[in-house]
Amino acid sequence: MMRIIDELQEARSIAISGHKRPDGDCVGSVMGLYLYLKRELPDAVIDAYLEPPADIFGCIAHIEDIKSDFNTERVYDAFVALDTVPDRMGGATEIYRRARKKINIDHHVSNPGHGDVSVVEPDRSSTAELLYELMNPEKIDGEIAEALYIGIIHDTGVLRYSNTSPRTLQIAAELIKFGFDFSEIIEKTFYERTYRQTQIMGRAVLESMRLLDDRCIVSVVSRHMMEFYRATSQDLDGIVNQLLAVKGVHCAIFMHETGTQEYKVSMRSDGRVDVASVAVRFGGGGHVRAAGCTMNGTYRDCINNLCELIAEQLKDE
Repeated sequence: MMRIIDELQEARSIAISGHKRPDGDCVGSVMGLYLYLKRELPDAVIDAYLEPPADIFGCIAHIEDIKSDFNTERVYDAFVALDTVPDRMGGATEIYRRARKKINIDHHVSNPGHGDVSVVEPDRSSTAELLYELMNPEKIDGEIAEALYIGIIHDTGVLRYSNTSPRTLQIAAELIKFGFDFSEIIEKTFYERTYRQTQIMGRAVLESMRLLDDRCIVSVVSRHMMEFYRATSQDLDGIVNQLLAVKGVHCAIFMHETGTQEYKVSMRSDGRVDVASVAVRFGGGGHVRAAGCTMNGTYRDCINNLCELIAEQLKDE
């Protein structure tokens, strides 16, 4: 397997980014690579671009270095797109397109590969796990290890989802050898909820609906509800996983309104439904058990269109 440094050794300016609305794997991967390259290439300009990460990731070293203003005319020698396809990077997409060398590292099965160098391995639990394999372990320090660990635990549900492999556990074990408080990281970044988050999650679960002979569950949060709770999209993390935890449910759909008849859709599955194939039909992507997309129309139309495809997969159950 290649080493990421071999592809960037000659670059004097490097940009790194991930997808819109960055989750734990995206933030952990971007910051892990940022810290690694700052150490490996001290004379190069290294910039990390992301939409503002959730406050829970404030424990990651130098996270304040992230640039959320994408208005730059700089043409970078290299751009590394992590955990995403370039079209889903929001404001960073144009920076990526101008870069002289483009590298795409991802683990989503829906990513066909992009750029001059593409490393896409769907069997990996997370992009953070894949990045670890592309790094020289002797050059990883505690700060890098902590960022990568956060990426891994968030995409594996604290090492309990089926995408967790023996290699995932081995890498996690290597990372916690650096001595950071992994128990507190899990509690603060994965389980802890603010009162506002708890309120809106309770409302979403209370108003959920079971469909397709109770095998699918759906919940929708409107902009009005968001305004009532003074919530942001970051306050909605974890709701779709809570819906999937309902006994007898094989597929969970959570939607929140982002514009006039526009919805951000998150889907989770216990494996009986390939939600990535559903998301791809609507311009999204992801994994067999976790995927998402953006849809337009009334929420009833969106639910009907999603459930039509999900029902096809559940008809033999």
